[in-house]
Amino acid sequence: MLEETSKAVVGISKIQEKGSSIFLQDGSTKLGLGTGIIVSENGYIVTNEHVSGSKYSNCYVTLENGKEYVANVVWADTDLDLSIIKINANNLPYVIFGDSDSIRVGEKVYAIGNPIGFEFRRTVTSGIISAVDRTIKIEEQDKVSYMEDLIQTDATINPGNSGGPLIKPNGEVIGINSVKIESAEAIGFAIPINIIKPIISSYTKNDNFEEASIGIFAYDKNVIPYLNSKLNIESGVYVVEVIKNGAAEKAGIKKGDIIQKIDGINLNKMSELRKYIYTKSPGEEITLLIQRNGIISPVKIRLGKK
Repeated sequence: MLEETSKAVVGISKIQEKGSSIFLQDGSTKLGLGTGIIVSENGYIVTNEHVSGSKYSNCYVTLENGKEYVANVVWADTDLDLSIIKINANNLPYVIFGDSDSIRVGEKVYAIGNPIGFEFRRTVTSGIISAVDRTIKIEEQDKVSYMEDLIQTDATINPGNSGGPLIKPNGEVIGINSVKIESAEAIGFAIPINIIKPIISSYTKNDNFEEASIGIFAYDKNVIPYLNSKLNIESGVYVVEVIKNGAAEKAGIKKGDIIQKIDGINLNKMSELRKYIYTKSPGEEITLLIQRNGIISPVKIRLGKK
């Protein structure tokens, strides 16, 4: 099964001329080298946003058979560090998804990617799931951000592995490898695959995805200690910013509100909120259960378009 999954792993570069990338000390950074996985027979590929570039930009894809294509970035999310790109090809091998919500600590996993360039493409490393629901703080170019709900693994992940799959022994993809803490040994992270499944499904079925927007930035309880050591929330997600003129502001949502439920579904992670919104269309109405100053009340929101 690993061999079959490996056939759907591609190399991605931001520039067309790869050159002798293995001899560059920081080749993965200079050339934008990374990895992606084919998710449909007609050329949709999932990778990291920092590998592919932003929406509407182009990157270059090399298949297992050596064929090269120009890819268009059709969807990207900087906060999630995920993107979907499209090449003009058919009858491609593609990966099978597992259920990232059902994984357990201690399970064996494999990572496949291009650790230091195309010369070492489709390198397979193994390890276990070390932890789930991890939150990490990322500081780059004077900007601080947080990645939540990550899968932690000790399978070796190098910068060029970014965008590659984290897979179970049966070949099912459960995550997209994204970042590595360089100061620590044997600590790698992957974004759970379930969060992007609705978007992949929309593109593969309809060649389109109309992304609904709730109009907030929010964090779950694992991030709150980074932001305010005195604030403690037991459940729900905490609204840290309300986008001006967005759907949430129009409905009266305020900074500091805690969203307990969405359409009756309990919320404890931002990934749960994202996944649910990804299944909705702009213009649809949702109901949030909001806690504000100890008072819990329902709020109806008509979703906007992102």
